[in-house]
Amino acid sequence: MSKRNYSYLQTGVVVFVAALMLFVFSAVNAKAVDTLSVDIYGPGQRKINIILLPPQTLPEGKYSGAKGNNLPLPAEAGTFEGDIQKNLSYLPFLNFVPLSSILGGNPAHGVTPGDVDLKPLRLSKVDLVLTTGWEIQPNDEKVLKIRVIGTYNGRTILGKQYSRVTEEMLPLIADKFSSYLMKILTGRDGFFDSKIAFVRKTGKNKEIFTVSPQGRNLRQLSSLGGVNLSPNWAPDGKKLVFTRLGSRQHLLCIWDKSTGKIDQKAFPGNTVIGPAFLPDGNLAVTLTMNGDSDIFLVNGNYKPQKALAKSWAIEVSPDFDRTGSKMVFTSGRFGNPHIFILDMATGQVDRVTRKGKYNTNPTISPDGRFVAFSRQTPLGHRIFVHDMNSGQERQLTFGPGNDEDPAFGPDGYFLAFSSSRSGDYKIYLTTRHGDSAMEVPTGVGIATAPAWGKADKS
Repeated sequence: MSKRNYSYLQTGVVVFVAALMLFVFSAVNAKAVDTLSVDIYGPGQRKINIILLPPQTLPEGKYSGAKGNNLPLPAEAGTFEGDIQKNLSYLPFLNFVPLSSILGGNPAHGVTPGDVDLKPLRLSKVDLVLTTGWEIQPNDEKVLKIRVIGTYNGRTILGKQYSRVTEEMLPLIADKFSSYLMKILTGRDGFFDSKIAFVRKTGKNKEIFTVSPQGRNLRQLSSLGGVNLSPNWAPDGKKLVFTRLGSRQHLLCIWDKSTGKIDQKAFPGNTVIGPAFLPDGNLAVTLTMNGDSDIFLVNGNYKPQKALAKSWAIEVSPDFDRTGSKMVFTSGRFGNPHIFILDMATGQVDRVTRKGKYNTNPTISPDGRFVAFSRQTPLGHRIFVHDMNSGQERQLTFGPGNDEDPAFGPDGYFLAFSSSRSGDYKIYLTTRHGDSAMEVPTGVGIATAPAWGKADKS
């Protein structure tokens, strides 16, 4: 998207803010919204029934004074309808109600609460209704108005207006609106403005790619040749680190968003495995120093400082919570690979997994409560999650094939993982509740090792 169109998108939001503040903020605090809120971290998720009404061209602007609901729709209307429905389909707590199930058909002759007959929607147990209206200006510029209305109180709980809309702006508008809605319903966001880095096989090489969770904006980040592995995002989304298996040694690679360049750093011992950013910009990475493979703290100048959670065994796969106070990792210190957690302040190491003989690839939720990992079972590798508060453990995925490389999303609700369930390894999404997996479109080639980071908004 061009900077010009992006500025139009921002301007459209700002213009509408003043008009929306009264009903958005009052509605967010209304009892009806409270009753529709979703605890995405609780033991169960309630389902919210939502219906997406057909888009309408409004009798305003170019069509001011026109009567009837059959004004010609712009070409963008159908595209946006598909974009917003696809986005919301990623939220497992939303249940889509088909228009065909509504008594009398489409109950709307406009897009505001007063334009929608809510009685048949209530009869069909619809909780939320989403309306989209297109205002065509005399110069043919397009204004998009989107609302979500609560059927039981008739209030708009979310409304946005976007001016000078073009075809290329539609996915971003859908993402922003979906993020607003998720925030209102769950109190959390981050899914719709995040990126997933991953490893994709291209011929004989393995390179680093990025993509949105919905499969948009697929981009190849590295073109170094050979084997590149284990991507990991900086917390601000401005850098990404990964390992390159060079012909003579492993290299730490650092991609910088501002320049698009990749720096490569060598370390003594020639081993660089599984780098991970801390919130302060330092790194943790497995290095072989003095013959031992340990996780080392590496400063911003890429100088090793000290070993973390050192033992006689190999330690790999560090990952940190949002504050950087907890590090999960894999260690063979008790014989078989198991998951451990390090308190960065005290140096205390606690064991997380006690079941299974092969537990690897840990990822910790941003709030530090949940640790997901891959465990080898008689039927293949599966993703499990451990609740650090209760000590309870739950299996999230069930194959077929192997499920590996879990990565928590920035909201702590979604997880990405790689799986061979369709034959070749691809990237999939689930939630910490184990909802049905959805494949992330990543193009041709085996895709593994997802690393989920929030998008850099600068």
